[in-house]
Amino acid sequence: MSTNDSTVETSCAVNGQGVRLRLDPRESLLDVLRERLALTGTKKGCDQGQCGACTVHVDGRRVVSCLTPAVQVTGQDVTTIEGIAGPDGDLHPLQQAFIDNDAMQCGYCTPGQIMSGLACIAEGHAGDDDQIREYLSGNICRCGAYVGIVAAVRQTAEAQRNEV
Repeated sequence: MSTNDSTVETSCAVNGQGVRLRLDPRESLLDVLRERLALTGTKKGCDQGQCGACTVHVDGRRVVSCLTPAVQVTGQDVTTIEGIAGPDGDLHPLQQAFIDNDAMQCGYCTPGQIMSGLACIAEGHAGDDDQIREYLSGNICRCGAYVGIVAAVRQTAEAQRNEV
């Protein structure tokens, strides 16, 4: 019986930790994060790149992990919702702002919303509510917590600008 091993060995950093895996080139980054690395904070929503629930950062850029082949992140830094807390486990300021602004209801979209919110702020697109809404438009909240989400991103962006 012949074996046809089409797996690829790859390595990257996930939340600051080096990871080496043997992957089927067809595996999505989302499936690898959830099923192989047990990082279940990143959610599988539509599995078509349309809802934003699976948003993570790759080398500081937001990506929908359901459409990103895991082998594509070889040598890169992947950050998930689990990787943004402080060293002592303190919530990231945007996570706290989500709580303060009642920016979540069921919570399913929250990790993707937060990761997109962080990118929105880092990219300089959190100048006003319209801009925030535009740059978060790829993330769907079926519960309709958009007012709180925009307020949380605005609060965090303003706090960061005031720190400088």
